[in-house]
Amino acid sequence: MYIYGASDQGRVVIDMIDGYEKIHGVFDDNPKVFQVLDYPVLGSVPADFIFDHQLFIAIGENGIRKMLHLRYQYRAKFATIIHESALFSRRANLDDGTVVMEGAIVKVNTELGKQVIINTGASVDHDCTIGDYVHIAPQATLCGGIVVGEGTLIGANSTVLPGVKIGNWCKIGAGSVVTADVPDGETWIGNGLKSKKVYR
Repeated sequence: MYIYGASDQGRVVIDMIDGYEKIHGVFDDNPKVFQVLDYPVLGSVPADFIFDHQLFIAIGENGIRKMLHLRYQYRAKFATIIHESALFSRRANLDDGTVVMEGAIVKVNTELGKQVIINTGASVDHDCTIGDYVHIAPQATLCGGIVVGEGTLIGANSTVLPGVKIGNWCKIGAGSVVTADVPDGETWIGNGLKSKKVYR
């Protein structure tokens, strides 16, 4: 496996798979980064480089992760990672490039899109649909039947109540309780009906 990303998310992913998967190389565009944990950083991906092993994009920022996925989609097959401590239903599905981290829970009939991050201890209950490039942050809880649109960030320790639909490229603040649908592109911070809408 190749890893793209030598910053915070890269360290987390490398530490998570080290000893289980062979890491053939780590790439990063930052010329000041030469090593991540025990691995040398090879610099930017050469323009003519064809990945002979799977690639995992270890970037936490959703927009950058999408850009890199589109850049390399014709040169690489993308790895999926499910940590051994995660509880992942055999009746749930995930697409290319998605990671389910330590202690996370993904329940029956849930669909995870491409390049999704289900972070440490997050819980995604039954019949949820999670779009491409979504990040569900640590300890967030999604109840049953929720739809989350492309590129949305669900903040740490937040709760989304059953049946809620959250649009594309939204941000849900840490610790928020989402009780109603959220339109595309909005940031919601707060608790229940007192949520504050902050437009981009």
